[in-house]
Amino acid sequence: MPIKLENVGIAVRDLDAAIAFFTDLGLTVLGRQTVSGEWADTAVGLDGNRAKIAMLQTPDGHGRLELFEYIHPAAIETPPTLPNEIGMHRVAFSVEDIDAALEIAAKHGCHPLRGVATYEDVYKLTYVRGPSGIIVMLAEELKKG
Repeated sequence: MPIKLENVGIAVRDLDAAIAFFTDLGLTVLGRQTVSGEWADTAVGLDGNRAKIAMLQTPDGHGRLELFEYIHPAAIETPPTLPNEIGMHRVAFSVEDIDAALEIAAKHGCHPLRGVATYEDVYKLTYVRGPSGIIVMLAEELKKG
């Protein structure tokens, strides 16, 4: 059976702030809307749910993020995910210039959890705490090609 990754969905506290963060990093908004109704109740498993959503795409056209902000029922605040917790962990992006990406992230109040590491002279990478506590990995390939 053929399968492909469609998107990664992330619930956020503030949809506009999350869109600003990810578009500043280079993603493009494909569309925005508010969803609700029987189909949404069935698909999501929450009766009477209503959410504002946005679909974003990476510049290469292969990666998509679906961001959603719940209107009803109210979103449930939880402590931010830690890197070693079981479950949804992080979203990762390759960037051309990690320092430039970190400057963009800092404009949104998002900073590395610890610092920037070099992995076997292949990648410079870091985890930042993004909007709504999302862990975002940024990686710059050092040996191009």
